[in-house]
Amino acid sequence: MAALCAPIGPPAFGGGANALAFEDRAGLPLGTVLARDTEHAVRVPLERVSPRFTQAILAIEDARFAHHDGVDGFALGRAIGQIVTTHHVVTGASTITMQLARLRFGLRRDPLGKLAAIVLARRIEAGMSKTQILEAYVNRIPMGGDLVGVEAAARSYLGVPAADLDLAQAAMLAALPNDPVELDPYEHPAALESRRRAVLARMVAAGTASPAEAAQAALEHVRLIPRNEGIVAAAHLLFRLAGSAPPDTARLRTTIDRDLQLFVENETAHVVGALSERGVRDGAAIVIDNRDGAILAYAGSADYFARASAGKNDGVVALRQPGSTLKPFLYELAFERRTIRPTTILADVPATYAIPGMHAYAPNDYSDRFAGPVRARIALADSLNVPAVRVLSEVGVATFLERLRALGFEHLRQDADHYGLGLALGDGEVTLEELAGAYASIARGGVPVHVHAVADAPSARPAAPVGSRAEWSLVTDMLADSHARARTFGVASLLKTPFASAVKTGTSSDFRDTWTAGFTADYTVATWVGNFDGAPMRRVSGVTGAAPLWNHIIRHLAERTAPRRFAPPRGYVRRPMCAISGVRPTRDCTSVVSEWLDAGDLVVWNRAPRPLDRRYDAWLAAQPAAGGESVRIVAPHDGDVFEAGPGARIAVVARGSGHPEWALNGARIASRDARWSFALTPGRWTLRATDGTHADTVTFTVVDPPRHGRRAGFTVSSAREHF
Repeated sequence: MAALCAPIGPPAFGGGANALAFEDRAGLPLGTVLARDTEHAVRVPLERVSPRFTQAILAIEDARFAHHDGVDGFALGRAIGQIVTTHHVVTGASTITMQLARLRFGLRRDPLGKLAAIVLARRIEAGMSKTQILEAYVNRIPMGGDLVGVEAAARSYLGVPAADLDLAQAAMLAALPNDPVELDPYEHPAALESRRRAVLARMVAAGTASPAEAAQAALEHVRLIPRNEGIVAAAHLLFRLAGSAPPDTARLRTTIDRDLQLFVENETAHVVGALSERGVRDGAAIVIDNRDGAILAYAGSADYFARASAGKNDGVVALRQPGSTLKPFLYELAFERRTIRPTTILADVPATYAIPGMHAYAPNDYSDRFAGPVRARIALADSLNVPAVRVLSEVGVATFLERLRALGFEHLRQDADHYGLGLALGDGEVTLEELAGAYASIARGGVPVHVHAVADAPSARPAAPVGSRAEWSLVTDMLADSHARARTFGVASLLKTPFASAVKTGTSSDFRDTWTAGFTADYTVATWVGNFDGAPMRRVSGVTGAAPLWNHIIRHLAERTAPRRFAPPRGYVRRPMCAISGVRPTRDCTSVVSEWLDAGDLVVWNRAPRPLDRRYDAWLAAQPAAGGESVRIVAPHDGDVFEAGPGARIAVVARGSGHPEWALNGARIASRDARWSFALTPGRWTLRATDGTHADTVTFTVVDPPRHGRRAGFTVSSAREHF
């Protein structure tokens, strides 16, 4: 019982944050944040609140405040009488002290809550002076949205401190607590104006404003500032930093470049707007200084202050699937371990992987076409999926996952089995900030960068290099090669710049996220375009969604600082190489390219060329024959075993520039077509095709079907390699 009567003093109403002013790296203002938490609250002493506001709030909320002990018996009796006679609430009976109790202790608006407010109000009145109660109240009243207190409202709606409020402004703000939603100054100005005039009338009745003063104030138009005028730039970052700033900090200098920040924000809004017809509503971008990881620009959405969208979502720290933007890290790891090399010819042909406990995994390329034999450079720059999965299957998912974590991808927290081979294609969630930091590490030769936004923060301990500097340079060279990515993106796409830049795009499944990350020697830019709610876009990929934004920003940076050339990979030399075989070109090579090779690569480069193996047969069968190409049987395969059955036939396919002559077990076949078929008959068969100069032979077997056999014509076994 004693506890129910114990006074409640001022310490119970402490707290509230002071305003935190932000500056860019040069000291230019970025804006003032009025809180360090989810409420924009600023606690000020009562002497820093205009008397006009205290007069207005007392007149409209509790005219008898100075004369009661926390409960206004007269008002309470009147309210009860009105309920009895009209059967509904006409006027409230809550005093300012009772409202303060409800706000402080989270009381419900029901009879039990009202009773608790009465008890607590008496305890508050017993422990605090009227001045202290009023001060606590004006710092806690809800003022619309996430604004709390008169100071926050005055700064956010009117752009002035609470101490400078005139009568017209004070009456408007005093009207808000009655119903902050329905009296929103921007959404319901007419309703607010009606309530403001009621406040002025109450002030006249209370004797705190003369009729002439009230009439003049009623005629005044209270000018509202735009919603975002309190924040000049980088709203997402400022609110993020405000949540972790030391309690006593009044001013914080950031690493942001304000001019660059405003450009990035404008370009983000422009690109998202231009893609709106394709179902795009959101975008984000971040710019990092490669020297130290300082964030120079940070746009979390197209418009933080947009009312009709989810603009307050922060795309820089949102977790999304990065698509193919993880491939450069995989290829560097494979080069470093010599799992593949620049001389490696990777097979971009259909492939199926057996995943324990799951259906078979068959990756496909974005274009739904296969390129056949491709160099590692082409596979990376063209963002081919099948070769990337092949590389990951050889490197190992667990090994690659460990490497990604070492590069700063902290949100890839599941085990290797969870991600599987799809990790090569971005099956995992990362943030744009993590991606930008990792790409800055590529630009730094594998030295991880500490991404930060506070200018005066203590320097992080230098991180140990990750991977091989020479191999990172090799990957950079591949990402900067516009000709290497021409098959997928074209030579003159938005990924190409007139200066040295390395770049990679990514598109998540179902076109829900598009990414572009790239760098010059000085800066890293990472962009994302998509929808925060995960809705798919229409006909938007990395090169059409996020790439335009990346291109605009990286070119703008180049206008400020002329980009330097990338250093060549140390220990490598350029040599001509046959694009089909990966070795020294011979007279038979139809495509010669220039490639960086190290001492070990040169050993391979000097070997004799090897013909394409059987894994390419199905792909070759679908390709038009090249002029002068020797005859080759691509189906069936040497060593195949088939099961015979009623009506079953086997398809025969050959490649070559002419019409081959066929023989089956030495007997000539009349057909000279490159494609034909014959009925399956049990036995051992040797099939020969000749074009007059060259010949190819395969041997296969046809067996009787088992009593409980499979479908006729299906292969039982094959000498072909499976990948």
